[in-house]
Amino acid sequence: MRFRVAVILSTSLAAGLLGAVAMGQEAAPPAAAQAEDTGDTIIVTGRASALYRVGETSSSKLPTEPLASSLTIQVINEQLIEDQGARDAQDLYRNLSGVSFFSYAGVTARGFRQEENFFDGLRGDPYSGFSVPQLFNIERVEFLKGPAGMLYGPGAPGGLFNYITKTPDETLSAAFSAVAGTEARHGLSGEVTGALSGPVSGRLGVFHEQRNLPRRNADSEITIGDAGLRLDLGDGFVVLQATRYEQDLGGNRLRGVPTDSLGRFLADRRWNHNEASDFLRLEADVLQARAEYALTSTLEIDAGLRWSSGTETQQYHEPFGPFDTNGDGAPDTIVRQFRDQWRSNEALSFGLNAVWSYATGAISHRLLGGTDWYREDADFDGFAVAGSLASTPGRPAPLSLINPQYGVTGASSYTLPANPNFNSLRSRLERAGYYLLNEATFGDVILSGGLRFDRFEDTDRRTGQAQSDEAVTWRIGGVYRLRGDVSLFAQWANSFEPQPAGNQNPARGGPFDPVEGEILEAGVRTALMDGRNQSSASVYQIIRQNIVQVDPNAAPLPGGLDPLIAFGEVTSEGFEADLVADITPDWVLTASYGYNDTRITRSTGASAIVNAVGDRFANAPRHQAGFWTRYQFPAINTAIALGGDYVDVRRSLSGQKVRPYLVFDASLIYQADAWRLLLRVDNLLDETYAASGFLARTGHFPGDPRSVFVEISRAW
Repeated sequence: MRFRVAVILSTSLAAGLLGAVAMGQEAAPPAAAQAEDTGDTIIVTGRASALYRVGETSSSKLPTEPLASSLTIQVINEQLIEDQGARDAQDLYRNLSGVSFFSYAGVTARGFRQEENFFDGLRGDPYSGFSVPQLFNIERVEFLKGPAGMLYGPGAPGGLFNYITKTPDETLSAAFSAVAGTEARHGLSGEVTGALSGPVSGRLGVFHEQRNLPRRNADSEITIGDAGLRLDLGDGFVVLQATRYEQDLGGNRLRGVPTDSLGRFLADRRWNHNEASDFLRLEADVLQARAEYALTSTLEIDAGLRWSSGTETQQYHEPFGPFDTNGDGAPDTIVRQFRDQWRSNEALSFGLNAVWSYATGAISHRLLGGTDWYREDADFDGFAVAGSLASTPGRPAPLSLINPQYGVTGASSYTLPANPNFNSLRSRLERAGYYLLNEATFGDVILSGGLRFDRFEDTDRRTGQAQSDEAVTWRIGGVYRLRGDVSLFAQWANSFEPQPAGNQNPARGGPFDPVEGEILEAGVRTALMDGRNQSSASVYQIIRQNIVQVDPNAAPLPGGLDPLIAFGEVTSEGFEADLVADITPDWVLTASYGYNDTRITRSTGASAIVNAVGDRFANAPRHQAGFWTRYQFPAINTAIALGGDYVDVRRSLSGQKVRPYLVFDASLIYQADAWRLLLRVDNLLDETYAASGFLARTGHFPGDPRSVFVEISRAW
């Protein structure tokens, strides 16, 4: 009740303040983007919306402008990606309020660990495992915040990423770029699109970049090939796409650097537990077909089919420690375990939506009906060779934190287990969902409500044993347009996550119902001064229930199995605010802030909840903020930009402190005729910090030291 009252009061107060400010503003100039023409050079000098905003989002499955949506969807478009020189998903998290880095492609979103990635609204992540999504063939990234079960089926309650890929365009254009920078960074990329014949257009893109990574022994080589065809059908289109991904990461998989209980590194931030011969290699292929068609003036359909297949091969040294070997009270050495792992993933995803627009009297409606289906076969083989503090023939040697000696032992000298692939898994996941949502608009009020039914099944393909279940999810949303440029919004929705197969054993108390997430959110959005100052602010509460834990009141089972009980609840409460503003015709600003308090509100009291530390969640900062501002000098065709990222103190999975940090980045952008030059500096002040915590034995993930690169581009 306390939180619900706070929602109402905060929303009312924010609406009143925004309305008062807007009433006092003088008449604003036209909202259309302005430009200065200096010969053959055009520098955009107007509207932040032309730079970093999009007019509508697609992740709601009903294309909607932000002021008319009850969902909270934050968008990072191609211009922002380009200005920040972003290469992969980790470069973007600082732009999202309430989102911070957790590990690899995972984030903390509104207090919860989140690893769900969609592409064009479909499941089928080619980077599954320990690889991070690349951005070369991505047009924009949409992050849908909060539980989204009614729209997308099973998923974490913090939200989900939806990557929108680049598609062919009938207008002929081409671009080429070259990059060079510190850490021996160099690469080339190019893409071309345009009409081929009649209604057929095509796109072809190639990206290659390699560099040394900041950690010792580590390097990166990434290649992406992307092609597409588009057939224009007049009232619709069909797009076919094919993409090849190759990542070769030397000295990986990268864990962290050990720290003390106060979060201070015990080794140099460039220290690496891996040998130079270690590696992580990803090869993946994606084929995708999408179609949209207007059957009538009031009925539109869209469908997508996505196939992905990939393998991820790794040989690396897993750290265990640290240990004090000389008795001086300072940890100085780790023990290592050698791991050889192979993962294979093949997935097929299908989605179909129909949108019918109709009216009943003065009320206009959009009715969304759809279905989606997903199947994934995941295979794993692996073995490990344990080391010790004493150097033992045939086993990994320990490694000093202060003066590491690499090459003492290696994979070729290890004594392998009798059955190297004893740790083998073969699984199949199947998901099918059916949903219906109606949006009704009457005057300044927009109401929406939807219901979804899901059936899912997890199968062990070795034994044939399967676990299946069903779930029903829903969402209710509302928008009230106070004015054309100010709206209030609210939503009430839920989500679910299937229980791990190991928790469904009847001998342990299973099967258990899925984990459930439920959100109550309300806020205000604006597009003041004819859209030049766009903002969003909201408060939310997310309750996650039915988390399975060990039952402390039940006797241990035969065979060493622990009895289980579904008695876990976690509550996340927070506030988020985002702003995009034209401060002057040449100066734009984006800023975001998130406050979050995530706590365990119900447990057995004797067993841990996954990702929890005490009564709090790991890597969940209370405060997180970021900004990016760009100032343009049209007379000299140049823009400068500065960004900052602040993340508050956190706790690792082992309860160690993760110290707060503030990091700045900068860009210098020169554009004349068809040429563009980007000078990018990351970690401008060369701060030493931990981007995230993990386990005490593996350490905190260190943030990258200062790096610089120059990218020169030519467009036709």
